Amino acid sequence: MQTVVKKVAFIFGTRPEAIKMAPLIKAFERSGRYECMVCLTGQHREMLMQVVDFFEIPVKYNLDLMTPDQTLSSLTSKIIAKLDEIIGLEKPDLVFVQGDTTTVLAASIVSFYHKIKIAHIEAGLRSHDLYSPFPEEANRILTSNLVHFHFAPTPLAAKHLAQENITKNVFVTGNTVIDALYLCLNIIKEKGEQTYFDYFKDFDLTKKIVLVTCHRRENFGEPLQRIFGTLLKFAQKYPDTSIIYPVHLNPNVKQVAEALLKDQPNITLIPPLDYPKLVWLMNKSYFVLTDSGGIQEEAPSLGKPVLVLREVTERTEAVEAGTAKLVGTDANLIFAEMEKLMTDETYYKSFSEVHNPYGDGTASKQILDIIDKTYT
Repeated sequence: MQTVVKKVAFIFGTRPEAIKMAPLIKAFERSGRYECMVCLTGQHREMLMQVVDFFEIPVKYNLDLMTPDQTLSSLTSKIIAKLDEIIGLEKPDLVFVQGDTTTVLAASIVSFYHKIKIAHIEAGLRSHDLYSPFPEEANRILTSNLVHFHFAPTPLAAKHLAQENITKNVFVTGNTVIDALYLCLNIIKEKGEQTYFDYFKDFDLTKKIVLVTCHRRENFGEPLQRIFGTLLKFAQKYPDTSIIYPVHLNPNVKQVAEALLKDQPNITLIPPLDYPKLVWLMNKSYFVLTDSGGIQEEAPSLGKPVLVLREVTERTEAVEAGTAKLVGTDANLIFAEMEKLMTDETYYKSFSEVHNPYGDGTASKQILDIIDKTYT
């Protein structure tokens, strides 16, 4: 029997959304049961398109709405206006959104106005601090109240929804980011690693590599200075390590990083990496410092300990499971944890040998199966 859902729209605008949407889009395409329509809002540009090209995601609309220094209000209003035209024209039966970006909230509002069902991937994440991360926590809460299908990555995420009296059509599936990670590693293996060895040829990959990603708005200013000061202190004490930091292009990050870190020999500041290079480098790293949500989920599947450079995290499952530790921007705590991972093998293994709480790489198939069962 033909499914009732004939057209499924996937709407996203940032690199993390694209990564987590990619395996899901592939699953729906392979099924042959749905017409898939992909719309990009363009919250990110180059970084977004790198992922789209790598995973060969077919894009029908690219709104390319990002402009320098625009406010959240301006961006939200532009996304709503443009998506209103597209949703009105395409009339999809179901709209998929992922995560907690401005695109997610705007797409959910427009879909709701058109009385189109919304499926939310990575539903139920909560930090319980409305301003951290900002504006993502508010985006999550508002979106959850408009959504028909809630695909929660973990039981805890589903519990958060239940605490807000959201219990209907809540499904625990794992996180599609693990699907994307395995898909990426398979593509790298099939195409060969020589491109990656060539790209990183100037790096000493025999050293213990500490991968750093740090770009979140709430860390701008003094918190970022504390983090970078700690990296400098660690690099000076452990010259046989190699700290590699793909620096975000935001001047609030880039200018501070260059001012504090560029002259230290074993700290290398590089441009932002595309997704496959980041995954490849993460797989070569000894441990990771990050304020990224996605890396908190991905690194444990590679056996890499994660130190989380945030005061609060909505990925508490990783902390509770022991695959990540919340260190915030406390210089003493960050340094102590980095040093302990370097010098205490038992402590290192307490991170690296723990099962990843975010799933086993089957989330996309589970979501497809649920939609199939619901509409057939």
